[in-house]
Amino acid sequence: MMRRLLACGLAMVLLVSCQREADGKFAELSGRMFVFNYRVATANYLVTLRKTAPLPEGAYAEAEFENPEGGAPFVVRQTLFPVMEKIVLQSPNLKCVKKDRPYSVRIRLVGAGDEPLQTIETSITSDVDQTVMPSKPLVVGPLYTPNPEVFHADGTADYGKEDNCPA
Repeated sequence: MMRRLLACGLAMVLLVSCQREADGKFAELSGRMFVFNYRVATANYLVTLRKTAPLPEGAYAEAEFENPEGGAPFVVRQTLFPVMEKIVLQSPNLKCVKKDRPYSVRIRLVGAGDEPLQTIETSITSDVDQTVMPSKPLVVGPLYTPNPEVFHADGTADYGKEDNCPA
């Protein structure tokens, strides 16, 4: 009787592990958004994934973010470690983000030896236009000192809107 229970338990474990490998799903999308930081005048894509299965040693994530200015997409590579439960991918600084326009994002999870594990494709849409951002950082330095290029000694401010973005 004990052997049957043990054999049954072992069979269930094997079936579950086979299902996980056949599923091919190591992570799932848990968040995606644009991050606008008006203090330093930057905008970035931010994507988070929740790990759903153990990743092999030496795995990495590669995200390809559509470039709002046009041209080649931004590619970001993040090394993955077995202890990571959440994977965070952030783009370099962006320009020309338009409100209500979907921008494509493609994420590849890759194992050691460049073996493809999983691909996730999604899009991110901003609810504000980047023209609301100043073109120069409002503050400089670790103490958030007002930027003298924006806030002049005579009390005026120059938020300098640059708009040389494609239509």
